[in-house]
Amino acid sequence: MKRFIVSIEKDSDGSYIAYNLNGEGYVLIGRGKSVTEAKKEFADSMAEVAESEMERKGFVPEILTTEPEYKFSLSSLFEYYSMLNVSAFARFVGINETLMHQYKKGNTYISDKQLLKIEEGLHKLGKDFSGLRLV
Repeated sequence: MKRFIVSIEKDSDGSYIAYNLNGEGYVLIGRGKSVTEAKKEFADSMAEVAESEMERKGFVPEILTTEPEYKFSLSSLFEYYSMLNVSAFARFVGINETLMHQYKKGNTYISDKQLLKIEEGLHKLGKDFSGLRLV
């Protein structure tokens, strides 16, 4: 299944931008004051291009009809999933809280090793939650 890989990042003006990292020649962008708005704008761009391709080619390529896979910068991740407390998450994954706040603000470089540690922590948290049962 072909799908767009979409990066969501916080821009220097405080807005969010969603843009595809792949796409068989398509370059799509969505912008908004929030991650949700940027994702909606990206989806709207996909729909407009799909309509254009239908008129032009008589069919819509699969990549324009499949739900994109979103990849987040840390600042956009913590904005979109605002229920995650940055300090508590830092303690959960074993990263200095002040350093995690700097990562979130985009004020310091994040090594591949630290990104992997954060990503693995997110996956562990998701796995823990998916196995959770309430009584």
